Amino acid sequence: MNISTAARTAGLPVKTVRYYADIGLVSAPSRTAAGYRTYDAGAVRKLAFIRRAREFGFSIAECRELLSLYEDQHRSSADVRRIAMKRLAEIAKKRRELRLLHDDLAHLVDACKGDDRPDCPIIDGLGNRHGGL
Repeated sequence: MNISTAARTAGLPVKTVRYYADIGLVSAPSRTAAGYRTYDAGAVRKLAFIRRAREFGFSIAECRELLSLYEDQHRSSADVRRIAMKRLAEIAKKRRELRLLHDDLAHLVDACKGDDRPDCPIIDGLGNRHGGL
């Protein structure tokens, strides 16, 4: 199939499919006599796999490693689990950081009267390099 069909089927923009091929994340596609890239069903499955891995926030390097494990029928699920556990820990850390930011901003919003006066705890809080009120 041509690149636009492959991209649509995998749920990716054409530009991303080209990029993944250019960096060797997926094998270089075969070309038609006219020079157009063509992708088979296996390549599209790999592209969809990468799309999903990227949705989980795996880096390109991690996607490369996961794709290698995906293709290896003799892989150890422990290797896959190790990579996923690392990403899960990163997500948990980011979640804690976002929770703190949420709570700090909610506190500033609650402190703001939202009236016609110029004083504003939100502006003051944003201007305070240590955060908070």
